[in-house]
Amino acid sequence: MTAANADKLADVTGIDPGAIEQGATIKSVYVYEAPVRLWHWINALAITVLAITGYFIGSPLPTMPGEASDHYVMGYIRFAHFAAGYVFAVGLLGRIYWAFVGNHHARELFTLPLFQKAYWAEVLTMLKWYAFLIPAPSRYVGHNPLARAAMFLGFFFLSVFMLVTGFALYGEGTQAGSWAEVCFGWVIPLMGQSQDVHTWHHMGLWGMVIFVMLHVYAAIREDIMGRQSIVSTMISGYRTFKK
Repeated sequence: MTAANADKLADVTGIDPGAIEQGATIKSVYVYEAPVRLWHWINALAITVLAITGYFIGSPLPTMPGEASDHYVMGYIRFAHFAAGYVFAVGLLGRIYWAFVGNHHARELFTLPLFQKAYWAEVLTMLKWYAFLIPAPSRYVGHNPLARAAMFLGFFFLSVFMLVTGFALYGEGTQAGSWAEVCFGWVIPLMGQSQDVHTWHHMGLWGMVIFVMLHVYAAIREDIMGRQSIVSTMISGYRTFKK
């Protein structure tokens, strides 16, 4: 078949193997295992519920008229907050476990190679990339070095802080002898008083909200500008690299 006939056939059928062969290739690498991806989306849902209900706990809705027994809105909000807190805590424990039994990408959330010169060189590269000073970033299979630091410092440590202060306040409500009070009762006197813990916990909420906003922005930006998948990788597990 001549080239002219092939072009005419492509116009008619939409089938053009030659164009596909000459087109830019896409390579993919399996990065995130199923438990990591499942944890990510359950965790995202738990954080969303915690943020919304936490806001209303800190800034309660106006008092409703009538009998209190007919309006249990704040009770439901608190229940949703506590339930999401349990999901968040169990999920983090499971994620820590998977860091030991999963592939090496599963450990990136909990470790930072701070004493490796090559690591800091790539952090500088990513800072230049986010500042629009270079045309393209390096191609990272797992988390890029800057994202790795953000996940370790901005997510992991903030998550532990929120769980510790949250369960301390929860233990105050369940009173002496409850597992939450026994395990986390030391937090309130350490930080001063109950209201101090409330204040720090509420500030942590806004810290988590800011982190999530930056996380989503960076992921979408990399998908569009970095020529490597980020969002879809947490669905399929495969990171794709486009020429």
